Order: sequence, then structure tokens, then C-alpha cells
Amino acid sequence: MNHTISDFIIRIKNAARARRREILAPYTRITREIAKVLEKEGFLEEVKEQIVDKKKMLSFKIRYKNRVPVLTDVKIISKPSIRVYTPSKNINASQRKGMFIFVLSTSKGILTGHEAEKKNLGGEVLFKVW
Repeated sequence: MNHTISDFIIRIKNAARARRREILAPYTRITREIAKVLEKEGFLEEVKEQIVDKKKMLSFKIRYKNRVPVLTDVKIISKPSIRVYTPSKNINASQRKGMFIFVLSTSKGILTGHEAEKKNLGGEVLFKVW
């Protein structure tokens, strides 16, 4: 596991496609913050920290609407080999093209594209989710 963020996001996507209700993922501060953002945006239901076999884990439930997962797909933008940064003025133009949400790592923490634009913050574009 080289890239914690990619691993975390792909776990969520695979669980949604497999119709899983609850998932366990390794705990890090950044995955906790990403899970909180996804919970606030309505993709996840409940996020909590657990200790399993003396290791701290993150437990969360995927949100479903009419037995279909709300999260349909994700695309990882920044990778360990290529980091993608954007200023705040370019965020809105990119989000208007489709019905998805960018998740950014900014100096004020993990934010969605809309929040970063409101606060006039740019940052590293981690992934987009729809």
C-alpha cells in the first residue's frame, strides 16, 4: 500500500459496487478527514473509529438510496507520481462541466471544491467523486 488516499477511496468504491453496507479501513488522520467530508456530502452515513486486533481502524457505512449506492464512481486525480494543484479560480469552471465533487487538500484541511472556492483556497486535487 503506497498511497493511502487512493487505497481508501478505491476500498469505498469497490464496497459500493459489491453492495456492502459497512467497511473497515486503516486509520490515518487524512482518511478520517476524507471520510468526514464524504459523510457531510451524503456519500457515507456513519463514520467512527474502532480498535480491531489492537489496531486503530475507521468504520463507516455506505449510503444507499432505493438499494442503489449514492457513490457511483471515483477518479483519483493526484497520485504519488503526479501531484495536481489548482488555484481557487479554476475549481468552479471544472466542476460545472459535470455532476461531481472535487475533494482537495488545502492549507485549511480537506475540503470539497465548493468549500475551497468559497474560502478562496487552492490546493492539491485529490479525487473527484460522483
